Amino acid sequence: MKSSARYFLALGTGVFVGLTLSIGTSVLAERETVNYAAATLPLDDLRTLTEVYGKVKQDYVEEVDNKQLLEGAIRGMLSGLDPHSAYLNKEEFKELQVGTTGQFGGLGIEVSMEDGFVKVVAPIDDTPAQRAGMKAGDLIIRLDDTPVKGMSLNDAVKMMRGTPGTDIVLTVVRKGEDGPLTFRITRDIIKVKSVKSRVLEDGFGYLRITSFQTKTGEQVRKAVSDLKKENKGELKGLVLDLRNNPGGVLGAAVAVSDAFLKEGLVVYTEGRAEDSELKFNATPDDILFGAPIVVLVNEGSASASEIVAGALQDHKRAVIMGGRTFGKGSVQTIFPMSNNSAVKITTARYYTPSGRSIQAEGIVPDIKVDPLRVEKIERNGMTIKESDLSGHLENGNGKNSKQSEEQQKEEEESLASKDYTLNEALNLLKGLTILQSRTNMK
Repeated sequence: MKSSARYFLALGTGVFVGLTLSIGTSVLAERETVNYAAATLPLDDLRTLTEVYGKVKQDYVEEVDNKQLLEGAIRGMLSGLDPHSAYLNKEEFKELQVGTTGQFGGLGIEVSMEDGFVKVVAPIDDTPAQRAGMKAGDLIIRLDDTPVKGMSLNDAVKMMRGTPGTDIVLTVVRKGEDGPLTFRITRDIIKVKSVKSRVLEDGFGYLRITSFQTKTGEQVRKAVSDLKKENKGELKGLVLDLRNNPGGVLGAAVAVSDAFLKEGLVVYTEGRAEDSELKFNATPDDILFGAPIVVLVNEGSASASEIVAGALQDHKRAVIMGGRTFGKGSVQTIFPMSNNSAVKITTARYYTPSGRSIQAEGIVPDIKVDPLRVEKIERNGMTIKESDLSGHLENGNGKNSKQSEEQQKEEEESLASKDYTLNEALNLLKGLTILQSRTNMK
């Protein structure tokens, strides 16, 4: 029997608008599969299919091209399996293969289908969709003047793609809003920067991963190294921000988890086919040398993000904070076809090190924090402290101590007002660092 090549991929939750899929893989190993068992053909059902095909060809109001009919049948067969299985024509497959470059055209959102509508899994950082105010969980019900109900996901994505500089109006239903919202978004070339980092305070670093691309693991190690240099060689703790990260490359998720683990299982997959069962283990190398980690997640954290959060949670290497994650715990395999198209089929579920399947469940955070907005309370000037008393003694720590204390307080208030959840993560990180240092002193 002639062998057939296939590519084993771990996919994100849905599709990027402007890109067929937000994926790639370090696994991307081409496998030769042989000795396929001949499937028993359901002759009665195939006879029904040919009868329907004949009726459409003969009686439909307009003449339909054979290729269009057959491709539609294939798309329907795959889309009926689950939200992630799909048929990719030649152009879509080509876009998928370049999906890990981090640059593509579109709006900058990852979407999936839910109840016949297009659901926003997550807006991508620094993209037109995010700047316009799109949020994870939004249901798109209309594209310009066209209702989404009844569309396939691929058709909806095609409408949202377009020439950079052109506009599209999205009508959105959002939880908590009384009526539909409208967003006019200008299409653009989307350049995704996978890893961003900065110092929150002396000794405390912040690392954000927007999506998992082929080189994300390397970029994380470099970012941590740069943060250490900025902090004179060490970090007391790190906030790893995976909020609204829709996933991406399986190998990158393993590499990021491995960077903070010394040993043990990171993730494993199980499916019907023998070669869909894989295990990934950590190597003896923790780039933070055991310093505390707080991982931020929310409902827009999916797929590869959930692999990282689940691995660090199971190994008790990090505290997971935020909201329950998306719950995309399945793996897709890309099968190239002879006409340069491909089919994407769900072939396995992935499990966290402790054996948890998060499919449709998500990762439950250790500490639940709802996204809130806080405002600074203006003091009325009635409070009096020792430093306000006439003739008070100086504290002996230098003239700049009061100034630096006030400056730090202003920075903390600013962070709390800009990102309440991140501010809570930093406070927790400080507490963990204090606890760790006191424990080590015993």
